[in-house]
Amino acid sequence: MIVLLVRHARAGKRWDWEGDDRLRPLDKKGRRQARGLVELLDAYPVDRILSSPYVRCVQSVEPLSEALGIRLEQSIELAEGQERADVLRLLEGSDAGCPVLCTHGDVVVEVLGEVLRKGETQVLELEDGIFKPRERLPRPS
Repeated sequence: MIVLLVRHARAGKRWDWEGDDRLRPLDKKGRRQARGLVELLDAYPVDRILSSPYVRCVQSVEPLSEALGIRLEQSIELAEGQERADVLRLLEGSDAGCPVLCTHGDVVVEVLGEVLRKGETQVLELEDGIFKPRERLPRPS
């Protein structure tokens, strides 16, 4: 299975946001990055879109969901603080051919063992519970 792992687009500085961080939205550049994701992922047969329930993640893949006419699924398994096993459990038994997973930097490190910049996408192959990196896509500007 091919998996497109997306780190949410830019949402400004955590310490500049007042209130619940789960509600922190994308900033102007982040909204541009989210729109650019539609064209960036056009070459992939996306058939499922899953996101952390945090606003910045949902907003990062909403344009893609709307453009493809695919319902956006919010999943706590992609929220901050989750582990690689949570992400794997989310995909267990999935017959999706090419899901998009939008998550946070700490979860990306759990899955990849390395960092993605905000708005970047890593193409992975999931085989026997192992994520194998195939290609890192440039982040939309």
